Amino acid sequence: MTSSVSVQTRSFTLTLSCPNRTGIVQAVSSYLVEHECDIVEYRQFDDAVRGRLFLRVQVAAADDVDLDAMSQDFVPVATDFEMDFALHPDRDARVVVMVSKLGHCLNDLIYRWRAGALSAEIVAVVSNHEDLRPMAEAAGLPFHHVPVTPESKPEAEAQLLRLVDDYEADLVVLARYMQVLSDQTCKALHGRAINIHHSFLPGFKGAKPYHQAYDRGVKHVGVTAHFVTPDLGEGPIIE
Repeated sequence: MTSSVSVQTRSFTLTLSCPNRTGIVQAVSSYLVEHECDIVEYRQFDDAVRGRLFLRVQVAAADDVDLDAMSQDFVPVATDFEMDFALHPDRDARVVVMVSKLGHCLNDLIYRWRAGALSAEIVAVVSNHEDLRPMAEAAGLPFHHVPVTPESKPEAEAQLLRLVDDYEADLVVLARYMQVLSDQTCKALHGRAINIHHSFLPGFKGAKPYHQAYDRGVKHVGVTAHFVTPDLGEGPIIE
């Protein structure tokens, strides 16, 4: 008769980008093996235009793994290959949703969140109006009213960033939030704020993009999810 001991594991994800050259994959794999990690999923993208390599590696490790220590141990490898990297514990992303008066996007997100279809945890709703407080609170979500005027915009955005920190949010989703974030706030939320809207930008800028597209004879319409950047509607497209 044999007995087995169940070893608890936890998963995390290593993401990195760096100038493309030989030896990167071997260095990363060797580092993970030396730290008794098992590669669960591996994705690689070679940007031939910019000469950069992007990696996303999901890893299983011992349950008591210290990600801070592992991150520190990885620094020599990262330095050698000029890498920008991060280690992320695998958990549902904590999301702050920002809205104004139109509630259809928030309603859809709440429905998908409750149905378990988001792979994310909505932790708070922030709005420059009070209109959607009942919808948020009916779902059991904290609602924060942060009014914005041209004069109060700097303080309002400072309050927004404090809320993002207070809720330890991984992601800010603009769900029909009808305010343009300042360059400073876009930079503070770099890589952590996304917007979803029609796919006509940046081809049809300004008012009435659908009318412009119709007049030009566009036959197909869709939406894009993109990162928020100081260049309005022109951030990197996610999907």
